[in-house]
Amino acid sequence: MAPPRNVVKIAIKMRDAIPQLIQLDQAKPLAAVLKEVCDAWSLTHSERYALQFADGHRRYITENNRAEIKNGSILCLSTAPDLEAEQLLGGLQSNSPEGRREALRRLVPLASDMIFAREVISRNGLQILGTIIEDGDEMNQQLQTKAMALLTALLQGASPVERKHMLDYLWQRNLRQFIYKNIIHSAAPMGDEMAHHLYVLQALMLGLLEPRMRTPLDPYSQEQREQLQVLRQAAFEVEGESSGAGLSADRRRSLCAREFRKLGFSNSNPAQDLERVPPGLLALDNMLYFSRNAPSAYSRFVLENSSREDKHECPFARGSIQLTVLLCELLRVGEPCSETAQDFSPMFFGQDQSFHELFCVGIQLLNKTWKEMRATQEDFDKVMQVVREQLARTLALKPTSLELFRTKVNALTYGEVLRLRQTERLHQEGTLAPPILELREKLKPELMGLIRQQRLLRLCEGTLFRKISSRRRQDKLWFCCLSPNHKLLQYGDMEEGASPPTLESLPEQLPVADMRALLTGKDCPHVREKGSGKQNKDLYELAFSISYDRGEEEAYLNFIAPSKREFYLWTDGLSALLGSPMGSEQTRLDLEQLLTMETKLRLLELENVPIPERPPPVPPPPTNFNFCYDCSIAEP
Repeated sequence: MAPPRNVVKIAIKMRDAIPQLIQLDQAKPLAAVLKEVCDAWSLTHSERYALQFADGHRRYITENNRAEIKNGSILCLSTAPDLEAEQLLGGLQSNSPEGRREALRRLVPLASDMIFAREVISRNGLQILGTIIEDGDEMNQQLQTKAMALLTALLQGASPVERKHMLDYLWQRNLRQFIYKNIIHSAAPMGDEMAHHLYVLQALMLGLLEPRMRTPLDPYSQEQREQLQVLRQAAFEVEGESSGAGLSADRRRSLCAREFRKLGFSNSNPAQDLERVPPGLLALDNMLYFSRNAPSAYSRFVLENSSREDKHECPFARGSIQLTVLLCELLRVGEPCSETAQDFSPMFFGQDQSFHELFCVGIQLLNKTWKEMRATQEDFDKVMQVVREQLARTLALKPTSLELFRTKVNALTYGEVLRLRQTERLHQEGTLAPPILELREKLKPELMGLIRQQRLLRLCEGTLFRKISSRRRQDKLWFCCLSPNHKLLQYGDMEEGASPPTLESLPEQLPVADMRALLTGKDCPHVREKGSGKQNKDLYELAFSISYDRGEEEAYLNFIAPSKREFYLWTDGLSALLGSPMGSEQTRLDLEQLLTMETKLRLLELENVPIPERPPPVPPPPTNFNFCYDCSIAEP
């Protein structure tokens, strides 16, 4: 006859005793079950005992988790967690190093059980552990390492709320500073085990940020709306003044919306930017921390970029949101701890608010790199890739302090990043097998022809250019394109907002056969005499001219490209028409990408695998786009 569903057959072990085979009635109180087990072994005071799972982490069995006991489970009868914790903590405070070592050896595997961990913490266990770690020296490094193992095990077993309280308590006792000064900077070499515990401690510390990272901004939260206003006011309001004082409500809302856009939010309602998770509210926390703890740097960043009129402004809010995501990825915020990793950053133990301080360095680095790259809004992703590389390379050096990190990352300029990339690429090519290098060389002419074809097609599509008057006003536009037979450049003035003209409507023509040379930058006649002002330097980056024959005279067709990418595409295309090499940075990147892809394809085993001549059809668009924009949230 089968036992009832709430009865399971199990075995219970005890040291130096024959195991008991019993039928456990899950409806019976656990205390009654313990009494029966103790009576079978003639043990008194059953309240001093507890049951544990025999495998895994030897977790204590409670009324909450007893449902995990299945048919065939093996349990152990052991000392109750309160008595065990009291006994082992007493061993930690003994004068014998061997006794403390043995107590730690027994404590570590039990610490991941929160039932036991709470007993340890309630008996002042954290303070005892902190004392052992702080009293460590070269003579008892092993003891110090075991204490760190116990500490990290206790923290890993705790709930997020309990973990925060525990870390707050430990940091109040300056344990972070002690670790930084006496373990990280110790003269004795750090073992792999201690490095792993420091990695776990850092991961748990950064893991406290995860709830903020996963929580989007609530547009109906009064507190969060006020925080956004504080951020805006810190950037645009003079002390003692109130933005929009004396204005109507509609006018005041319009003014605030405009200032939020100047602050770098993509929407006039910033709540829409901060709905993305990650980074959620963590991005807002970072921006507020920067504005409060580095007010002069914050004001300088925002005002410098919000007052620019050359499309080169670096968006503070958008950059802050993406930088927060980037830092979470680099530091693996919210990811589970690896069982073997040792990748901790010493500087995180050097001061409080380490993540926010790192953000402050990163956001200023973003502004610096943006200016070095002469970036525009369409270069945003490219700039963020460079910033990611700057941060990742510097973190890999394991700087011991935030100041050292700031020095090293600021020395890693955009030019230095390009140099390192080139060096690594050459090294990689040098390590390639000769047949692969030979294949790459054979592929280059074909791929350069493909790039040339793309550039000429782009010129045939045409581009809208702007004219710079003596007052540098962007008030005149003109359109230029290459004829389909590649024999004529056709161009003419255009009104702003008008549709692209047809070839027949363009009044001016320049035969390609009359073109002499391509000039760029300061060599162009239309920017040569502009001087060395900041705005003129930006023009130099986008200026190019075509010299051509007009009768017996030499004339010029002058261009100001709307972006750096258009500059590269047009100078490459014009160079191709003139029979000159296409030497732009964009061509080098395109060629490297095509070479890498084509080499991999050639090395694949594709026998009997049909390769289509045409690309597959583009799938139909989705029925709605609600997944990328919530139309239900109205702007203020």
